[in-house]
Amino acid sequence: MTCSSIPDATPAPVAGVIAEDFAGMKSQAFGLARRAGLDPVLCPVRVRPGWRHLPASWWPMPLRAIRPLQVPSACMGASGLMISIGGTGGAVGAALRARGGRVVQIQNPRMDLRKFDLVIANRHDEISGPNVLLSRTALHGVSPACLAQARQVWAPRLAHLPRPLVSVLVGGGNGRFRLGAAEARTLATQLGRMIDRDGVGMAVTPSRRTSAEVREILSRHLTPKGAWVWDMEGDNPYLGLLACADAIVVTADSVSMISEAVATEAPVMVAALPGRSRRIGLFMQDLSQAGRIRMFGGRMCDWRVAPLDDTQGIAQEMRHRLNLK
Repeated sequence: MTCSSIPDATPAPVAGVIAEDFAGMKSQAFGLARRAGLDPVLCPVRVRPGWRHLPASWWPMPLRAIRPLQVPSACMGASGLMISIGGTGGAVGAALRARGGRVVQIQNPRMDLRKFDLVIANRHDEISGPNVLLSRTALHGVSPACLAQARQVWAPRLAHLPRPLVSVLVGGGNGRFRLGAAEARTLATQLGRMIDRDGVGMAVTPSRRTSAEVREILSRHLTPKGAWVWDMEGDNPYLGLLACADAIVVTADSVSMISEAVATEAPVMVAALPGRSRRIGLFMQDLSQAGRIRMFGGRMCDWRVAPLDDTQGIAQEMRHRLNLK
């Protein structure tokens, strides 16, 4: 399920999104654009064979390292806008700006920040500059209106589960954290203990990165206890689980999922995984100090929270700095 914007009589200005076709990158760039009142159009970056072996910031001529890029004419020039994201997108975005375009970069591009009109990064990226805006969380499109829309659809579908309802967001292993069979069994045991001892209802959604083995372990352990575990068929329940949750458990591997979880009104518990990341550690330290997350210990925790979402403020400041009409 995705959030749909409310139709407007006046078409929104188009913003070209310069990014590789990855869900996490698109969700950040599209979320920023839409919350700034822009209509995002993906201009997918496809790297030519051989160039992936060299960091994008080292490419001497980035536009020759990729397949021809289709950018709407409305996005080009001093009156248009392009949003690049990541190292590869940033290299291409900087090259397009050198040709006269206006470019906003999301994430640390790992190159001279002056090559962009604006750079939007997380605090844990540890960069600064006169054209840098910093956010505590990853950018996203999970606005209050989006959650309200999802709640209308999913509240009836989840009504059979006991309350309080705990929504569980499961990621996957990556270069920093491990989530395999052993970790899945540990998580399933903790979640099952929460159901048994605290009497909660539970809805679990894996992600694209969750392995089939991990999904099977979670389903086998939790379904007999009354939990609903998405089988990856039919409508994606992710936004519905965010919208309907009384509490959320999310695995520690994903800054994006944690950022979207803390944008809700539910307390958020982070399930630790083996591994380490300085950046994600700083990110979670920031949210912990704000009282927005706690580490998951296998029991229901409930404390008073308020939604934490920097995306709308960043979008408004971007409009102001770039004088977007």
